[in-house]
Amino acid sequence: MALFYPNNEQLTHLLLILRKTYKGVHSNQIAFPGGKLEPEDENLMETALRETYEEVGVPKESVEVLKQLSEVYIPPSNYLVQPYFGVYSKPEVFQIQESEVEALVEVSLSDFLDHTNLSEEKLSTSYAKNINVPAFKLNGYTVWGATAMMLSEIKELLEQVL
Repeated sequence: MALFYPNNEQLTHLLLILRKTYKGVHSNQIAFPGGKLEPEDENLMETALRETYEEVGVPKESVEVLKQLSEVYIPPSNYLVQPYFGVYSKPEVFQIQESEVEALVEVSLSDFLDHTNLSEEKLSTSYAKNINVPAFKLNGYTVWGATAMMLSEIKELLEQVL
């Protein structure tokens, strides 16, 4: 769930999370709240809403889902991800899921849309060594891979209307 919300000063922010360090391909990476489909989920939008509640404490009825974004395939985990764009207009204090989320990364809309925060990084992944990947520099973190792809789509959509 790409979740946009006003902060205390009524400035729009985007919520990302820093995943915990663990033995897995997405350890210690910046991501959106989200996860895999569970039997109780009616559809993938319900999965995104449930996971957003579990990981950062946002009740699903408090999120207005505005758009389904493009699916993104993630080779290391062999998942096809269905992201959504949502608004949390009256935010409460976020409650992180200690077992999965290391920290919240609250990015201002102005920083997100700033073209100087786009870059290309040389990274090594579980499936490739020393590859150039597009990335965002946000709040001191390098955001790349599937999350950067999703951010690029969101940025393009927002620039069409702003």
